[in-house]
Amino acid sequence: MLVDLSHTIRAGLVTYPGLPAPSIDSHLTREASREVYAAGTEFAIGAITMVGNTGTYIDSPFHRYADGADLAGLDLNTLVDLPAVVVHRRDVAARSVDVSELPDDIDAGCAVLIDTGWDRHFGTAAYGVDAPFLSEAATDHLVRLGVALVGIDSVNIDDASPESAGRRPVHTALLGNGIHVVEHLTNLAALPARGARFTAVPPRVEGFGTFPVRAFATVPD
Repeated sequence: MLVDLSHTIRAGLVTYPGLPAPSIDSHLTREASREVYAAGTEFAIGAITMVGNTGTYIDSPFHRYADGADLAGLDLNTLVDLPAVVVHRRDVAARSVDVSELPDDIDAGCAVLIDTGWDRHFGTAAYGVDAPFLSEAATDHLVRLGVALVGIDSVNIDDASPESAGRRPVHTALLGNGIHVVEHLTNLAALPARGARFTAVPPRVEGFGTFPVRAFATVPD
């Protein structure tokens, strides 16, 4: 069974508060294409303008580090069919997801997905206020374990509140160690704690560090 873990991108959707929403238009309409192609043949070619941080997206090391791997430099083996460890911690008052909430047996090369339930606020003003994030201790633990990817269904894997003063230790540690970050996941409650396989692949764009993905999981029947 396939479980879709991505938000739908649409014109006007605000993903990250303060960043512009995508604009979706036509480069070639079906009506105009009738002047180009044979009778009875028509096409639509769309045009989209958006920042990379739109919808459910992946951060490559280049997002944080000028000499880090960009989207074109990512190894598909670190993005496709990864064994998933899902940390279900919905309705927990504490914003910080700490190391004590992580299971003991996390293998190297897996995807660790943090299910906070915050995706219920996606697309609203509440999404960016007091959102859950991964603690520095939990981050350091995952780095030591050598995981391939860490995802969360929140606005940021770091604490992005004003109190953070712009610090981004989680991005710094994960991307600095070649561990991908996927933010704005959704529907993680549909996954088991173990047994699913996770995939999130961006287009192969040079000189770009962040881009939307179609994230999904394969769950055994």
